[in-house]
Amino acid sequence: MPLSLISLDTLFQSLWVLRYIDKGVFTMQANEGFRLERDCLGEMQLPNTSYWGIQTERMRHVSGVARLPIIFYPGIVYALAEIKKAAAKANASIGVLEEDIARAIVQASDEVIAGQFDDQFPLDMWQGGGYTCLNMNVNEVIGNRANEILTGHKEQDRVHPNTHVNKAQSTNDTIPSATHLAIAPQLEAIVKELRLMEKAFRAKSAEFAHIVKVGRTCWQDALPLTLGQEFSGFAELMRRLANKLTAHRAGCDELVMGGSAVGTGLGADPSYQTAFYRYLSESLGRPIKPMANLFDGFQNPDFFVTTSGLIKEVATSISKISKDLRLMSSGPRAGWQEIELPALSPGSSIMPGKINPTVPEMVIQVAHQVMGNDVAISIAYDDGELDLNVWDATFYKCLFESMQLVEGSLKLLRTHCVEGIKANSARCAEEANGSIALSTVPAALFDYPTGVKVAHYAQSHRLNVKEAVVEMGLMNEEEAEKMIDPLLMTDPEKMAQALATFREQKKSALKNE
Repeated sequence: MPLSLISLDTLFQSLWVLRYIDKGVFTMQANEGFRLERDCLGEMQLPNTSYWGIQTERMRHVSGVARLPIIFYPGIVYALAEIKKAAAKANASIGVLEEDIARAIVQASDEVIAGQFDDQFPLDMWQGGGYTCLNMNVNEVIGNRANEILTGHKEQDRVHPNTHVNKAQSTNDTIPSATHLAIAPQLEAIVKELRLMEKAFRAKSAEFAHIVKVGRTCWQDALPLTLGQEFSGFAELMRRLANKLTAHRAGCDELVMGGSAVGTGLGADPSYQTAFYRYLSESLGRPIKPMANLFDGFQNPDFFVTTSGLIKEVATSISKISKDLRLMSSGPRAGWQEIELPALSPGSSIMPGKINPTVPEMVIQVAHQVMGNDVAISIAYDDGELDLNVWDATFYKCLFESMQLVEGSLKLLRTHCVEGIKANSARCAEEANGSIALSTVPAALFDYPTGVKVAHYAQSHRLNVKEAVVEMGLMNEEEAEKMIDPLLMTDPEKMAQALATFREQKKSALKNE
């Protein structure tokens, strides 16, 4: 046949196969032949080196807009393999799938879960059709491998990707269910990092317990507090976020498997669903159950919106803390300089000695991306129609990107920033003692107008409040030293007792005059 009459696809397929290498980087390798596969659109020659089949090959040619393969976040692929394994066991146990085929599917699924076929999932993260292409990619890889186990070769003569691997299933129940399962370990990883971050903040809270500093509200001087108290707030936030994610994690184990295409379960034996959940629970080592209403599950993937919202909450929380750390460490001469962050790299290509808060700034940028992903997920949920939401690619790509970014940000912020923070106690004390907000003490002891007079006097005469109350004759030096104490003001019980004692002493003094 003249070369001009050979289609480029056929020539390509007979000579080369796309190989996945190192999470998204592909290269071409020569192969030693091809096989013929058929689907509802026709037939196609496929390289014998590939385990993916005709439907994956069709989509591969209209794939790649992001140049990011789905396997970059492999959890959904492995979760799909768990589903295929449980389905094969269930179908065999109720007598609708041959035992040898089921065993081959189980072995092939285990090999996929072990990562042995990561290079056989070449499709891009962005795909239409509710990720039918991904479901079929997994069906084809497992099917060809199972066929190879039974016959020594790939093809569909013994094990078919639809008839056997996808038996009693639909893309519509497998993809959302696999996404639920894949979210679980990611949430657990973030919870682990939140617990470690809480521990790091609590350690700093204890270390800085007696370092008094000025409080700030609306970027203005406020009442004093200790640096330890400030860090205790950070720690408590981490604890609360970890608890929220832990409570939400339970929803990962509620699936729509058994609902098939729209929730009715058509295509599955009546006893299949019970057997499926039993085998999947055994494989995963925890109870997995169907959602209370499968029609609700198909129509409304609000679980992903809630998950995204929680991940956004974590991202924005550590972003807010990172902004605080940037402000508190600003300087070293013209800023607040209350704390010192670890110096990781020079901060300027022109100004010698400048050090930037690079890790907190990275965390803030991650929050920008996570907030954008959350908007995309919200829109995808809103765009669902009638009996199925088909925007699985948006849910999966955006959600797993957010979870990966947040987990990594928590770890980097803790290990390369928080754990190495040092306090500038002298600077903190200087600011606390110089704050005009200490005029709150004379306001509490006498009345509010007196407190205002003290604040104005201190400001106009360039005095601190302790000096001002002495010059104004409101207190003697001993009384001022005791009462205008920023550290005392950080302890409500001790401060209340000191105020009461001062008032009693003044009353006694007036009686004795």
